[in-house]
Amino acid sequence: MPIQIIIEKCTGCALCIKACPFDAIRILDKKAVIDLNKCNLCGACVPACKLKAVVLEEGEKPAPNSNLKDYKGIWVFIEQKKGKVQSVSYELLGKAQELAKKLSCQVSAVLLGNNLDGQLDELIWQGADNIYLVEDKKLENFQDEPYTNVLVKLIQKYKPEILLCGATSIGRSLISRVAVKINTGLTADCTGLDIDPKEKILLQTRPAFGGNIIATIITPHHRPQMATVRHKVMQPMAPDKKRKGKIIRERFDGSVYASATKLLDIVEELETLVNLSEADIIVSGGRGMAGPENFKILEELARVLGAAVGASRAAVDSGWMPYSHQVGQTGRTVAPKIYIACGISGQIQHLVGMQSSKIIVAINKDADAPIFKVATYGIVADLFEIIPALTKRFQEVLRR
Repeated sequence: MPIQIIIEKCTGCALCIKACPFDAIRILDKKAVIDLNKCNLCGACVPACKLKAVVLEEGEKPAPNSNLKDYKGIWVFIEQKKGKVQSVSYELLGKAQELAKKLSCQVSAVLLGNNLDGQLDELIWQGADNIYLVEDKKLENFQDEPYTNVLVKLIQKYKPEILLCGATSIGRSLISRVAVKINTGLTADCTGLDIDPKEKILLQTRPAFGGNIIATIITPHHRPQMATVRHKVMQPMAPDKKRKGKIIRERFDGSVYASATKLLDIVEELETLVNLSEADIIVSGGRGMAGPENFKILEELARVLGAAVGASRAAVDSGWMPYSHQVGQTGRTVAPKIYIACGISGQIQHLVGMQSSKIIVAINKDADAPIFKVATYGIVADLFEIIPALTKRFQEVLRR
């Protein structure tokens, strides 16, 4: 077992229970017992035990890269769908340029696909000093194996110091595979990136322990330093059409593009309203909506405002809305101009995904709900009375 209780030393003092953030320890027959189904091996219980009755075995540490000085520059993996670059990539290029100034290095975009020449100028205008371009019919649509193989080959050849990627379904699937193959660390779902002024290494900030703390993570002995970043967390550069960049085209033999799986079809999700990630206005519902049928009043308000409909994790877990509408730490990160939270209490996991909104309007009958602490405007009232009234009033005003 990677973690265990030494029964002879344990007195059942329960200090380890207080230290455990995952509620994974119980006292049975005056001895601590660890539920390995809940335990995350974080080690918080080890220093809490004054009798040293908790033992955590360290796993085998991967060997460090041989020469870290060989790795230079910041890379951004450019996500594209149907030949169109996704906006999260522009956000990362903007942040990469900020980091590059502190490291005195260049920013490179890595673009995989087919027939992508029409996207190159915009990437340069928005922050790419170089573009590593790999085009092949087999790369037209994302697949795990060929994309992983190509990116690994490029990293091994050019040795970037930092690699950034969007924390999207594609990014999360791809970049974890790459990290394993090249034997380096990866920090997922970052909300902040910076450079340590003394050590010149990447500081990767993300929520931890269910959003209860903010952790800063480093990769001191391995390269590249890799992180995924959520959509809408960073700001893109203003396009500068005077910027110039270098295009580096690479090709590989057919075995690199091989895949054990075959892509049969791509089925687009039907959006009846505005796309959540790109919306300027979002109307979100939580547990206070009391049932799936009541989201219809949010959809009516959204149609009037030209808004998207979001949901809290509680609403999604209850089956009231699809996961694609979930806003929060385990859903989507959004930053609209206006975010209307209806019946959402405002737990930290939800706030992580929407607190960058310019204006937050909270509607909740509980005056003590945490959402009011971040709200620009708060309405303490029954949402089933307020939302229809708002919908009617907006209809009247917008028709003028």
